[in-house]
Amino acid sequence: METITRFTHRGVDDAEISVHPFATTDGLGLNLTRFRREDCDDVVLLVHGLTTSSDMYVMPEHDNLVNFLHDAGFGDVWALDFRMSGRFPYDTETHRYTLDDIAHFDHPAAMAELRRHIGDRRVHVITHCLGAVTFSMALFAGTVTDIATLTCNSVSLIPRTPLWSRMKLLGAPPLLEYVLGLPFLDPRFGNAPFLTRGWMISKAIAPFHRTCDEPACHVLSLMWGGGKPIYTHRKMSPVTHGRLPDLFGACGVHYYRHVHKMVKAGRAVKYDRHDRRHAGLPYDYLSRAADVTTPILFLTGDRNHVFTDSNIVCHHTLESITPGLHELQVVPGYGHQDAFMGARAAADVFPHVLDFLKRKAG
Repeated sequence: METITRFTHRGVDDAEISVHPFATTDGLGLNLTRFRREDCDDVVLLVHGLTTSSDMYVMPEHDNLVNFLHDAGFGDVWALDFRMSGRFPYDTETHRYTLDDIAHFDHPAAMAELRRHIGDRRVHVITHCLGAVTFSMALFAGTVTDIATLTCNSVSLIPRTPLWSRMKLLGAPPLLEYVLGLPFLDPRFGNAPFLTRGWMISKAIAPFHRTCDEPACHVLSLMWGGGKPIYTHRKMSPVTHGRLPDLFGACGVHYYRHVHKMVKAGRAVKYDRHDRRHAGLPYDYLSRAADVTTPILFLTGDRNHVFTDSNIVCHHTLESITPGLHELQVVPGYGHQDAFMGARAAADVFPHVLDFLKRKAG
């Protein structure tokens, strides 16, 4: 089987690649990576989820989204690595970051750095998972502005999960932090030393995940799956399945507390309404929905076992507030992660995104 270097950019061909570090006002160093084949009026920004990274958009084992966009005429594509990125150590540290921190600090800083290089050109943002949730939060809170379009895969401002996931969101943080002494979960637990806590967790959950024999896949299902894998297995390349530990990083469990609060509230809400750092953010991120004029494509697979029908419900909700502004695309046979990382995503999924971008560009 093909061996692919961790954190490689070799999946992008015929492009100038440059890395642009920047800092958030709460003191974290983040990165934007630019893949420029040619200048154009419409720039695309790609935002990963928890716990992936910009790597999910440049995978060399199959047609990836960056090359697809380049070939379609969007020659200036950027990818963000924010604090949830598997390229950073932040989630293996004990922390109390919330989705509010990302909406308030990460995305505005990323947009400021992006604008420093591209000026006032149109920006189209394509997002996934909690990257989609947090960027939507930033847009609806007004911490980012002047976005031409937003594409949200799997979830946005109304996170909905299966019952088993709700139970894990509630119980996992105290169990892991205060009983097991682990502030994070890691797909690499399957490779942990014999009898360590990570090794025991990996072995304990293996009998409940019989769809494959890849320990990282089992841990990812524990981290995010609602009792089922986070993708449709037959949509994934065997090469991708074999390098899951390189494509997914550790997940700080405090994020689960904020997601649980949102699922319980039925919409994206602030984690702590008394946090003075976020006094300018709305408690209910949908409260200003009527003022948002950026068209959004809500994308989801019909086998999404992570956030189920979140985007369907969110589109329906916003349609009642701003009729005709946003769009919904349900992709048959796809789950949560395979919409961007699947072997045939360039044929089955990306054309829906491209059609949306081309109709809204210019």
